[in-house]
Amino acid sequence: MRVKELKKNLLDLGKHMRSAWDRGVCLYALDLIDRYKEAHGDYITASDIRPRGGKLLNGAENWVRYSEGGYSFVFNGDIAKRLCASWELKRTQGGRLEPNSRETWIDVQARALYQAWNLIDHIVGTYQSDRAIRV
Repeated sequence: MRVKELKKNLLDLGKHMRSAWDRGVCLYALDLIDRYKEAHGDYITASDIRPRGGKLLNGAENWVRYSEGGYSFVFNGDIAKRLCASWELKRTQGGRLEPNSRETWIDVQARALYQAWNLIDHIVGTYQSDRAIRV
């Protein structure tokens, strides 16, 4: 699948998302695709992103390590702004307070990146399945 087509699909999908979380996940997916394109070119296949992130992980073993490695946002406030509704930003003082009692902001970002990867994997997998059926 062309990266350009994948980005268009993500942008179209993002226009219909209502929650701050879903829009943030979509933005993370776009970031992952931009980073992929810089390193690997204009085409992406399911084997490039499987298993569990593949080339999108940029060598990290998982999405927590990816986040800790600085491949995405490193400041709590930036993560909070991307993923939180206004009331959540207020409750966490713009990311100065932890998001909840079980996670750090890096953990929250890793969860969002995992969902972004799943979104990309679904779109690419559906595209390749459709093409296989047409052939």
